[in-house]
This record gives sequence, structure tokens and C-alpha cells, in this order.
Amino acid sequence: MRIKAIFSNSGGILFSRIFGFLRDLIMASVLGANIYSDIFAVAFKLPNLFRRIFAEGAFSQSFIPSFIAARYKTIFSVKIIATLLGVILILSLLINIFSYQVSAILAPGFDKETLTLTAKYVAIQFWYLPLIFMVTYLGALLQYKEHFATTAFATTLLNIAMIVSMLLYKDSSKEQIILALSYGVLAGGLLQLLLHIIVAKRFRLLKLFRYGISNIKQKKERVKADTQRFFANFFPAIWGNSTLQVMSFLDTWLASFLAAGSISSLYYANRIFQLPLAFFAIALSIAIFPTVSKKIKAKEIESAIVEFKRGFWILLYLLTASVVGGIVFSNEIIWLLFERGAFTRENTYIVADVLTMYMIGLIPYGLNKLFALWLYANHQQAKAAKIATLSLIVYAIFAISLIKPMGAMGLALAGSITGFVSFYLTIKHFGVDKMVQIINLKETIRFALLLALFTLLLITIHNLWIHI
Repeated sequence: MRIKAIFSNSGGILFSRIFGFLRDLIMASVLGANIYSDIFAVAFKLPNLFRRIFAEGAFSQSFIPSFIAARYKTIFSVKIIATLLGVILILSLLINIFSYQVSAILAPGFDKETLTLTAKYVAIQFWYLPLIFMVTYLGALLQYKEHFATTAFATTLLNIAMIVSMLLYKDSSKEQIILALSYGVLAGGLLQLLLHIIVAKRFRLLKLFRYGISNIKQKKERVKADTQRFFANFFPAIWGNSTLQVMSFLDTWLASFLAAGSISSLYYANRIFQLPLAFFAIALSIAIFPTVSKKIKAKEIESAIVEFKRGFWILLYLLTASVVGGIVFSNEIIWLLFERGAFTRENTYIVADVLTMYMIGLIPYGLNKLFALWLYANHQQAKAAKIATLSLIVYAIFAISLIKPMGAMGLALAGSITGFVSFYLTIKHFGVDKMVQIINLKETIRFALLLALFTLLLITIHNLWIHI
């Protein structure tokens, strides 16, 4: 297992998330949990949705296996980027033209005045998408070179840009703060792209890119089959990777019908939930994916299974510890991070309850990130898309059932239930026989005992904290 790559990813993600929490801390202080924070959460939802889909799986998990298999790699990569970037630019233009209509789809519970205000910020922030797609493209090429640190640390630049924009306008009106934040999102995207260009040049990737451009006209037919295979896998991969992101999108849609602040409660709680998911599961899966893809292409299946076994036990221990700690200390976590300024004690209790519901699903979502790699490395993106479709149907059923009695908590719980369904379906396609190779009785007993001791220790510490 690529331990160095995992630590590079984890270190970068941790560094980025520290600044991300600082960003959210300042945002909670200057905006609170009200209609204004809801407006920003809605405007930021769409570019953030696409960022997570592209950057955390869909593109690289289709591009890297296809790039490895392609005979004319430079021409193939230029063909892919030219096609997709053109589509994204057209989409960005359409979103700007129809920003009000898009805002109405994102938050149908908003009134006309609120939608008009939201539309302005949606139009500005969506231009982040073409920037982050170029970042993702260069990041995938760097992953192929087994360089992970740049992409892992790059998101920090987005958070820094947003923090600076809030600090500069913290004494302005709420609308002015949101406007500054929107331009801060674009500034962060530009900084990330610039960093990737500099590092790509160091790895001589820009020279390969120039070669691909100069030869694409003469040799584009030679990469036609590779291009078709990529797109045949890419669009199912988008859907297969987007279960968690689409559910977050639907959370916002449904929460717009609840009391003001519900969208923000989901946003703040989901930010905590995403930390261990990104720090452990996404970091590990990104690090081992190129290796797993190469082993499967070389038909070294047993060696690939060994990678999955190591990854499974590492993730299970780390994610379980995160779940227990997140649930036991949910109130304390939210109090420590957010309760200041416009963020009240009542907001803390509400967000902590939502966080608890999210944390229930952390283990299946994290493990699913690992085992879904088997499908992508074997060019089985269509199966991943089928799993995503079934999972979202389950989510819709539970979300509609739970939103009335439980409010925002019900939406978070519906997502967690969906995580278990998605993981079960992924393991079914991965193969029960392979899963049996990964799990053994001795390791399972050791895990259960350590879990019991760890849970007892945290509960004892929590009770002492409350007593003091």
C-alpha cells in the first residue's frame, strides 16, 4: 500500500479542512444560521456539488484507467479536455442566463425576493466549475505520475480566499458579505488552477499537452476507440460517484420548506461529517486507485485484493473511532467550532442532533468509497450508476417519510440509511467471496473488543467533562 501517498492526501486534506473549519467558524460568526446563510449555502451548493463529483472520483476514476490503456496518451488526454471543457463553458453560460430558474429549482421553498437575491450569487459562483474542472484534469495527470500532495493541499487556497473576503467585508451588510464570498470562491478557483499549472510544468506535463494539441488533427481517429470508452464510462461514473452529493443537494431542496436556518444546520453538520470521510476514506481511495488499476490491468487480482484488505481494516478502525467520538461529543464539537457571534446555543443543539444522524452513516459511506474502486478499475461504471440510482430511490422514500416528524434530523438520518444500502449493493457486485478473503474471525474479534473499550473510554471522559 502507498503509505506515503495516503499520508500526502490525508495531510493535505487535514490542512485544507482546518482552513475550511476556520472559514465556517467565521461564516457562522458573521452570518449565523438564518436566511442569509441559507442563501449562501444554496448558491454555493451547485458549484460545490460539481466540484465534489469531479474532484473526488468521477473524472479521475474514469480517466486514469482509460489513460493507462490508451496507446496515444497525449492526444487522448487533449481530446477529452477539449470536449468536456467546451461543454462545461456552455453549461456555465446557460446557468448565468437562467440563474433565477436554477435558484427556484435549488430552493423551491424560497419566496420571489429571496430567489432574486440568490440568483445573483448562483450566477457568479457557477464560473468556479470550469476552473475546478481544469484543476481536476491536471490533478488526474499528477495522480498518474503518483504525485498527490498538490491536489490534496490545493483546496486550502479556496478556503483562504473565502476567509480573506469575509474578513475584508465582515462589517458590511449581509448581502455585501455574500457577494464578497462569491467572488472569493472564484479567486480560490483561480489560485488552485495556477498552482496546478506550475506543478504540472515541473512534471513536464505541459510539454506533453502541447504535443497532444499539435498532433490531435492528424491522429484523432487513432484515439477514437479510447475516447468512446472513456465517455461510455464517464457519464455512469458521474452518477455512480454522486450519491452522497446528490443527497446533499436534495437535503437543501427539501430543507427549504422547513424553518429558516434548517439548510444551514444541514450544511454545518455535513461539514463535520465530511471531515473523516475525506481525511480517511477519500484520501486512501485516491492514493491506491492508480496502483489498483494497474494491478487489475496486469491481471494481478490477488495482489489487488491484498490492497483492499489493508485498506478495509485501516478504514474500519479510523471511521469507527470517528463515529463514536462524533456522536458522544456532538454537542461539544459544534459548541467549540461554531457557537459565537450570531450562532446561538439553540443553534448548537440543533446542529449537534443533525450531526449525530449523519455520523450513523459514516462507516458504510467510507467503506463504499474503497470498494467502489473495484468497479471503476474494471470499467464497470454502469454498475456503480445502477447502485446510485437504487440508493437515491431509497433516500427519497426515507427522506419524505422522516422530514415531517424529525425535520432536518430526518433528512440526515435518511442519508445514513441510504449509506448502508449503497454499501450492501457495492459489496454484492464486488463479490462476497472476495469479501470473505478480506474479513477473518481473529481480526473481527480484536476489532469488537477494541471498539467496546474505546466507546467506554469516551463515554467516561464525556461524563467527567459534564460533571466538571
